[in-house]
Amino acid sequence: MELPLIVGVDGSEPSMRAVDWAVDEAALRGVPLRLVYASLWERYEGAALARDLGWPSEQVPADRVVEAAAKRAHRREVDVKISTEVLPEEPVFALLRAGREASALVMGSRGRSGMAELLLGSVSLAVAARADCPVIVVRGSLDNSAKSAMRGRVVVGVGDEPESSAAVRFAVQEASERRVPLEAVRAWRCPAHETTGHSLLPGEPARLHEERAAETLDAALRDAPEGVELHRRTAEGSARKVLLDASADADLLVVGAQRRDGQFGLQLGRVAHSVLHYAACPVAVVPQRA
Repeated sequence: MELPLIVGVDGSEPSMRAVDWAVDEAALRGVPLRLVYASLWERYEGAALARDLGWPSEQVPADRVVEAAAKRAHRREVDVKISTEVLPEEPVFALLRAGREASALVMGSRGRSGMAELLLGSVSLAVAARADCPVIVVRGSLDNSAKSAMRGRVVVGVGDEPESSAAVRFAVQEASERRVPLEAVRAWRCPAHETTGHSLLPGEPARLHEERAAETLDAALRDAPEGVELHRRTAEGSARKVLLDASADADLLVVGAQRRDGQFGLQLGRVAHSVLHYAACPVAVVPQRA
């Protein structure tokens, strides 16, 4: 049985753009699309939601929310099987549970005041930081629709930790389904103490760090299947800045997140947290158990 792609909807424009993106993704994957509305969402973001919809905060009809989302999805892609579900639960709990039987969860990026499209909403952040399946947060669209992928590139950030392997596998699959190149990026930095008073020739420490970064990329992509066009790129600088720069002309940015049993709270890491807030394209957070 094919696991569905699940979208968390709340009636806001960011969540509707997530529906647009998700129905295109479901068509690519050949999987059903399931639209989930947790009816206690307003406990988190009720005032903003009601304002978006033009309704009193205590009157957000759940059926109208999922019906509008389903109609929008059908108009965009008639061949995708679409189902809806209203859950009388808080959204984080409902979506985390739904994610246990999903190929991925898709969320919208909710803005705040004058910084709309910049900061991430509390529900999206909490789900991305705790879900058992990949979570895709749809960012980067400043109008009222999510455009089809046109840049022709998937980017994956490759780090030191084991979660890189899960992220790379997911990114390879996404690039293969889209029939676009995959760019694997590895950031590197040369510590300041290695650049002064070093016995090697000037520039030698930096060269060694760059070579190690290239070796890490080769190892991460060693098992990539044939048929996917692969590009490796090392870049000097912080991983956060390198990946944010790469997101400017990518269709999807993929990063890993390690989940540790027994550890509570958000399990994202600084790089994933940053790109979720500021990336210029949709971001996929791929979990891997330690």
